[in-house]
Amino acid sequence: MRLDDEQESSNFEVQDGRGGGGLGGGGGLGGGLGMLLPLIGSRFGCGGIAVVLIIMVVMGGNPLSMLGGGSGNSPQVETRQPGTQELTDIQRTSLKVLGSTERRWADIFKAHGEVYPAPTLVFYSQAGQSGCGAAQSAMGPFYCPADKRIYLDTDFFREMESRFNAPGDFPIGYIIAHEVGHHIQTITGEANKIRAAQQRASEAQGNALQVKMELQADCYAGVWAARDTNLMEPGDLEEGMRAAEAIGDDTLQKSAGRRPVPESFTHGSSEQRMQWLRKGLSTGDPAQCDTFGGSI
Repeated sequence: MRLDDEQESSNFEVQDGRGGGGLGGGGGLGGGLGMLLPLIGSRFGCGGIAVVLIIMVVMGGNPLSMLGGGSGNSPQVETRQPGTQELTDIQRTSLKVLGSTERRWADIFKAHGEVYPAPTLVFYSQAGQSGCGAAQSAMGPFYCPADKRIYLDTDFFREMESRFNAPGDFPIGYIIAHEVGHHIQTITGEANKIRAAQQRASEAQGNALQVKMELQADCYAGVWAARDTNLMEPGDLEEGMRAAEAIGDDTLQKSAGRRPVPESFTHGSSEQRMQWLRKGLSTGDPAQCDTFGGSI
């Protein structure tokens, strides 16, 4: 991507963990599942919750702390505002992408006589705190609708390159723009409709709705890239398709040694993710991102 001339967003925070024992307790999720595990469950299913808890055990954490139990204290997190810290190159790249999404979505909203309320990007390392509870790097980037913030441990992008074989800067743009897509769903009310429908649905039906929600966010990511014609350069499309393929549910299940089970998918197959990212890229029209077909 051609990012040299892009203006960085000022809508960001940097969280620094300062000591502390386990995660959760009275400060993050409170005395129950709080908001974090339902967030993980809605996006990754029950298997996703299990994976996060297992990773915590392997890394020496206390999984009971995420459930509001155990004796661990909430991590002490210091939030630093823009202009008070040095940023890494990957953080600056992320902020250039975020700034680009702000300008493109502001244009789209303005065309409909509306003002775009931009989200805030929160950088953290390994562990942090969100309006949805404790943030863990094992969760990957996520959007919290409670505080309208995107939470990102930039080590995830190194994992994209090393584990998922999806190097390059366009995957960074794709991932951030995907989370911005969830912000669009929240501020337009789409997310509330989807969650209301999931409440009435079976587990399999709820997963299917979640897949459509994620595919719409993929399409919105494509719309952003299509609208910022200065960004795309040769090879970017291929990088994006490679990233979308790498994080498809079927590909991830196969890499884990499991047989793909479509009923358990929560993000969509590799083919579906590539299809909807490509649709956003080819049309540049958010109206073409109706993955629900008017069913919600």
